Amino acid sequence: MAEDVCIRLFGPVGGSTAAGPLDPGPPRRQALLAMLAARAPHAVSIPSLIDGLWGAGPPRTAEQSIYTYVAGLRRALEPARGPRQPSALVVAAGGGYALRLDPRRVDARLFASLLDEARLLREKGEHAEALILIERALKLYQDQPLSGVPGPFAENERARLHELHATAVEDGAHTLLELEQPAQALPLLREALPRHPLRERLRTLLMLALHRCGRQAEALQVFAEGRRILADELGTDPGEGLRRCHEMILRDQPAGSGRAPRQLPRPLVGFVGRSEEIAWLKDVLAPRREGPPHPLTAISGPPGIGKSALALHVAHQVKDDFPDGQLFVNLRGKTHGVAALTPLEVLGRLLRAMRTPPQAVPGDLDEAAAVWRGRIDGKRVLIVLDDASGLEQIEPVLSAPLGTAVVATSRETLIAGDDCRQLRLGELSASDSAAMLAVLAGERRVLADPAQTARLARLCGGLPLALRISGARLADHPGWSVADLAARLSDERKRLHELRIGELAVHSSLASSWSALADGEQSRDRAAARLLALLGALHVPEVTSEVSTALLDRPDVEADAALERLAHAHLLERGGPGRYHLHDLVRLFAAGLEPDGAREAVIRALTHYVVSARHAGVLLDPHRVQPVTRPVEGEPVRLDDRDQAWEWLTKEEANLLAAASQAMSCVDEEVARLGVDLAFALMWFQSSAYRRADLLSCNTQALAVAERLGELPAALYAHGHLAGALVMLGRLPEAAEHREAELALARRLGDRFAEQRALGNLGNLCVTWKRFGKSLDYAEAQLAIAKEIGSDVGIRYAHLVMGESHHGLGRLAEAHAMFTEALASARRDGDTLHTGSILTLLGEVCLNQGRPLEAVDHFEQSFRMEHDTRRRIGELRSLTGLARAYREIDRLDDALDRIEQAVPLARALGPSPWAEQAEAERAAVHAALGVTGTSGPGGPA
Repeated sequence: MAEDVCIRLFGPVGGSTAAGPLDPGPPRRQALLAMLAARAPHAVSIPSLIDGLWGAGPPRTAEQSIYTYVAGLRRALEPARGPRQPSALVVAAGGGYALRLDPRRVDARLFASLLDEARLLREKGEHAEALILIERALKLYQDQPLSGVPGPFAENERARLHELHATAVEDGAHTLLELEQPAQALPLLREALPRHPLRERLRTLLMLALHRCGRQAEALQVFAEGRRILADELGTDPGEGLRRCHEMILRDQPAGSGRAPRQLPRPLVGFVGRSEEIAWLKDVLAPRREGPPHPLTAISGPPGIGKSALALHVAHQVKDDFPDGQLFVNLRGKTHGVAALTPLEVLGRLLRAMRTPPQAVPGDLDEAAAVWRGRIDGKRVLIVLDDASGLEQIEPVLSAPLGTAVVATSRETLIAGDDCRQLRLGELSASDSAAMLAVLAGERRVLADPAQTARLARLCGGLPLALRISGARLADHPGWSVADLAARLSDERKRLHELRIGELAVHSSLASSWSALADGEQSRDRAAARLLALLGALHVPEVTSEVSTALLDRPDVEADAALERLAHAHLLERGGPGRYHLHDLVRLFAAGLEPDGAREAVIRALTHYVVSARHAGVLLDPHRVQPVTRPVEGEPVRLDDRDQAWEWLTKEEANLLAAASQAMSCVDEEVARLGVDLAFALMWFQSSAYRRADLLSCNTQALAVAERLGELPAALYAHGHLAGALVMLGRLPEAAEHREAELALARRLGDRFAEQRALGNLGNLCVTWKRFGKSLDYAEAQLAIAKEIGSDVGIRYAHLVMGESHHGLGRLAEAHAMFTEALASARRDGDTLHTGSILTLLGEVCLNQGRPLEAVDHFEQSFRMEHDTRRRIGELRSLTGLARAYREIDRLDDALDRIEQAVPLARALGPSPWAEQAEAERAAVHAALGVTGTSGPGGPA
């Protein structure tokens, strides 16, 4: 990106280049530059540019005008660029144009970026540093933005920047007040208020600044003027915030004075992250719209996620909005070994904090709630209720009148509470995790090894409690490097033991939540606790109702209830609809529970996976021979058609792979066999979806199990599947070894069907290897056995391989005849996969015979079939063949359309001969069109 170009949007649009001042030209060209600069370095599409320049009624020549404006901008921005040299600054991209420029070299973008950075600093309490950035930003705003520039975009952008400037002034003034510099805030506010006379926050800040300077009369005059303007302009009265400030000045009460209770514990030193959550909470508790704070805000999440730390951090930031007091109660909802406070005890503590004499606190819950409402009425009080066991513990407090804000933290969800707004905390980001470690263990030490710091953060799972313990352990062991601690945590068996220091321990935190369920009075709680323990025995990324039903061996209604109970307790994370997953540290905790009946539960879950995967495989293609070595009885998931089967396999793929791998690694023979059954049930799906690596790893494990248990039929299948994966990966010599082993086992077992299948697969391997004479021999041998045993699919496959062999040997007529015969057989049997494959092969023969029109028909049919069956390599071959056929009949637009579909698919599938063909055909189509350096189909040059 250019380092010598700057763009100015404040004032007249312009800037500078290495050659001197930038003159972007006439107003419309200025508008185009402004649009590109506002999105730099990202692209703006042609339709968006037209819309931004002209709005709803653009001229017919609008698009051509865009190209003209772009040409002019390129000359203005790069005066030294040669006539044939491509522009490095204004480039075609994304169906439009992009200005390849660092956003901070655009004054309006730098303005916004500085304000964002300042906001983050203010949230951390670093007000002096924030003020420096705000003042730097305000210096950039010198004049009316986009002065004289026409069009809807310019109009909207002027309004946006005007609003942003007002917010910057408010933030700067507020920061000065935080720094106890009210006199310095006065000039800023007095200059801005006439520009924004209706902004109540601006007026409130001016009143506060005057009041803190001892100029109460002037402050009251500012209020009176605001009340008049609001009445004249909007017909409204001042908002609550402005009125409250007025009342405070009338009472001559400096902010924060009086005998209001101040019970908030100090916030954590070095609190980092959660910027979005902080902004959301502050908006709820201290809304800029001058309304009352929300009555109940819940912060929920799993143990150790930082709920209490966040609540206190934000409470301290908004405490000035609650001049009548800030109260804090530790409810002890999940404190192990300590009874939780009763609702009456909670009310008693709050009433005494509001200076109610102890003898005046009623012993009846309803009476105490009534006294509480009377005591709090008309006051602005913030109440932090930490570690609530559930909604019922805090419900009596929530009847307080508007103006009081309750922030409750809980491991349970509290969303059922009246007027509750709930924030669910998730893991810290990688950058925030690293920042937290740096604060706790020392910045130099952490930054010395960024890779190991990132690894340590990952091992802590973004859990603030785990990060806090890790940082403390590093601080406690100056001789340890970050890598040393990461190595200690990398052993999953010891990780929870390592995440302990003093009274802090991740395991204890999780155990208290689990024990509360296991010892619960309700059967749903106990079922949830057992389900979590059983999930520790089945290592899958996601959990569904069906597999939970299998694990618990209970009706699905009970399994669903247990899942939801775990989610409410934040021991499970909700994913997509009906899907859940465990945080890594929760998974390790669950794995250590080792409940009775775990083996039987895992066998039930694996059985469910096997029968469901087999059912889905049959639905995908009933004509394929399923690799089944033994029956497995069970109730499969309900699936009605091929689309549902594909969707289920796609969603469950990671779970099925993990379950199969875990099972095949098990010494228990029954469990290991189920793992092999599951690996085999996935074969056709993996082949169609071109999951080469998964197919290889699954069947490598399956072969090891088959050989360990001496199960020859399973070994036969595993060799065949491994060969298929290795062919996809281009590792043909290794594939040949497995094909030979497959054939030898088939003959040893006397399995004639398996023997002819192995011969056909060897023939197909030789086709890929371009050993066409050898492939013809194998295909003829397959044909003989297939005819002998009456296998139509074997006969058809032999004809297919013979056709490919003839094609490779240049015998196009013989190839066409073989494919035609195979096609008739496939259509007669309704074999969609073979029909699509043979149509593609026929299309390729027709192309080489000089019959591109006939090839088009074959490829169009094959593409529809391959797409319907989701056979991705088949889709790629059909699209590439279509592009070539259309190119040869001079339908270049159609050729371009097809090849631009093919190339992204080829790149997604990875290196293969078919991907190389697609790239080569794309180059041929572009050459035929005379196109060089395009950004895509129809894109601007």
